[in-house]
Amino acid sequence: MTEADGAFHVWALRGADGGSQGLEFARAKIDETSTVLVHAAPSVLDVEVFANGERLIAIGTDLRAAEDTPMNRLTIDGMRVVREAMWPSEEDRGAIVLLPGGEAGELQTWDTDQARQRWVWSVRFRGGGDA
Repeated sequence: MTEADGAFHVWALRGADGGSQGLEFARAKIDETSTVLVHAAPSVLDVEVFANGERLIAIGTDLRAAEDTPMNRLTIDGMRVVREAMWPSEEDRGAIVLLPGGEAGELQTWDTDQARQRWVWSVRFRGGGDA
């Protein structure tokens, strides 16, 4: 099922190291998926995933980055969300990427230099009712 069919997930991400309750990093309504990529995620992250925006289906608290990378993979594993620091590869093409503020797009390309100091990437966004 897709969001057009009425089934969707809301991924709510908060930076856990800011303010008394943390600071909202991203809140995205997307088609159901068990994995998303996150660009420029805070070093400590709290994550909640809701089915159809209502029922909590997975949670991750105090998820810390294992290393400093431009992307992290968040995966639902049972009732918990796990975090993995990563550099996208060809296998990640088509994955949903959450950006600060909650915009979500589809990873189209990712190129990294050998020293992993610079990268060039593109994301496809779609909008509108049934886009």
